[in-house]
Amino acid sequence: MVSPLLMHFFQKKKTLFLLILLCMLCSACAKPPVSRLMETTAYCGCSKCCSWERGSWAYLKLDFWNRYVSAGKGAGRDYTGQTASGSYPNEPEEGFFSMDTIQRPWMIPTRLIFFPWYFLPEDGTIAADTRYYPFGTRMYVPGWGWGEVEDRGGAIKGPDRIDLYFDSHSDALLWGRRKLSVIIEKP
Repeated sequence: MVSPLLMHFFQKKKTLFLLILLCMLCSACAKPPVSRLMETTAYCGCSKCCSWERGSWAYLKLDFWNRYVSAGKGAGRDYTGQTASGSYPNEPEEGFFSMDTIQRPWMIPTRLIFFPWYFLPEDGTIAADTRYYPFGTRMYVPGWGWGEVEDRGGAIKGPDRIDLYFDSHSDALLWGRRKLSVIIEKP
């Protein structure tokens, strides 16, 4: 007959062994992220960046609250502001646990009470050539943050070009054109 103390010891060892085995199996499945030197540009949702205009000449521009595509294959169609994948573009959000939280800890109560939707991080929108980077590919761009490929641009061709979404045109102009080492995680 085996003592209860010995059974408890073997039970702990078995649990530890299964946990180590599970960790080994899970880590073997993960692909290491790839880093690539890419030319990054910026865009926003304004009429200059996305080629839309207010009002239609069919209504003598009196319907100025409506937006229409002004260039390309879809000229004259309603402009919705959606990306090629069907989502709405956004800038990346760091979330509650970020460098800003460490630098300004006195803002924690204000963020928790008045801005609870900023608690979780959110990926930004990246436009890329979907022949090389399919929708859902995650990328980390230094100085901008994590983003997901959700759009494709007319001038974004090849594996070394991406376009980053910004909320304002002035921020997009400030970003300009930069060559950066981007971390890529394919889906």
